Amino acid sequence: MAPVRVIVIGGGAAGFFGAIAAAEAHSQARVTLLEAAAEPLAKVRISGGGRCNVTHHCFEPATLVQHYPRGGKALRGAFTRFQPKDTVAWYEGRGVCLKTEADGRMFPTTDDSETIVDCLMDAARQAGVRLRIHALVKAVTKVGVEFVVELRSGETLRCDRLLLATGSNPQGYRIAASLGHTILPPVPSLFTFNVADPDLRDRAGVAVDPVALKLMLPDAKPLTQTGPLLITHWGLSGPAVLKLSAWGARRLHTQRYQAELGVNWLPDFPLEELRDRLQAARVEMPKRAIATHCPLPLPRRLWQYLVLHRAAIAPSLTWSSLPKKALNQLLEELQHGRYSIQGKGVFKDEFVTCGGIKLSEVDFKTMESRRCPGLFLAGEVLDIDGVTGGFNFQSAWTTGWLAGTAIAQSPIV
Repeated sequence: MAPVRVIVIGGGAAGFFGAIAAAEAHSQARVTLLEAAAEPLAKVRISGGGRCNVTHHCFEPATLVQHYPRGGKALRGAFTRFQPKDTVAWYEGRGVCLKTEADGRMFPTTDDSETIVDCLMDAARQAGVRLRIHALVKAVTKVGVEFVVELRSGETLRCDRLLLATGSNPQGYRIAASLGHTILPPVPSLFTFNVADPDLRDRAGVAVDPVALKLMLPDAKPLTQTGPLLITHWGLSGPAVLKLSAWGARRLHTQRYQAELGVNWLPDFPLEELRDRLQAARVEMPKRAIATHCPLPLPRRLWQYLVLHRAAIAPSLTWSSLPKKALNQLLEELQHGRYSIQGKGVFKDEFVTCGGIKLSEVDFKTMESRRCPGLFLAGEVLDIDGVTGGFNFQSAWTTGWLAGTAIAQSPIV
């Protein structure tokens, strides 16, 4: 019997993992990996500031799925078959050790994404995967039981199985749609918030951990998130903001990224404890200026912003002279500050989208299409996205591995 011909479109994390899994699981399969760019694994290279946030130290599938604004339910079963623990073992089996940081993110011990890139490239080579770069796919059609893959160069390739792992590339969505799939319109996820407040932006570089955020959108229940926040030259960033943007991605897109954000700068302090601390400052340092003497665990530059610009307290006002109204206003800014979001920023180059192939059209036991037999799907081309912290790569490893191990086992029909 002739060997099964497999073509993988997309040389990213999911595509490489799927191609390797297919070649290793089925020694007779002929696996070809097509990458449109000159270099594959571009997102792997830039992830985590060049260190590659491979996965997250969360080894319980029921907990793991809670980090996916879209796709968590579909991934629940998938993670029982391949989860972060399996990712760690996969890399360690190939000589790459991972380490866990305090927030649960996992990186190679080398702190160098090239370690992961080299591992994937070597594993593909050893498994017999044929990698082709500058191989831009123009169109895919199904003729009988075969897939006909037309490259922009004019070359035509044929295969028995096709794995589509094109990430958020619009061409991947077009190919999926041409093969019968429904595409949920992709919109950005994981982005920062633009806040048009020059006084806030002057505090760029100030970090606070934790803060409690509340995103308020019309006709919707507020979304909340607690964690680290970073003030930037354009507004607000940091893990808490990025996670909030992911959960609110579609609604924020509908609102053209105009919304109101509530900020509690000191969520670990009850209101009365904050009030007591401010009242105590009146006694302990009565002659000192409020703007320059902070009784709370906040960065000095942030405290001055809240005092001078948000609570509108005069720079020369001392603690003994603080009126009750001004004290209440300061408490309000500390716990219930309101900030106007007037657009979004881009999270470095690690662009993540909400949207893609409708998940009900995919069998998550095998990642095979329910609409087009012989077509398999993995990675961000699906309507799956996770919050920051290694979760997006984990869904790529999981869906790629499931697709690859199943791809040459389904009957050709």
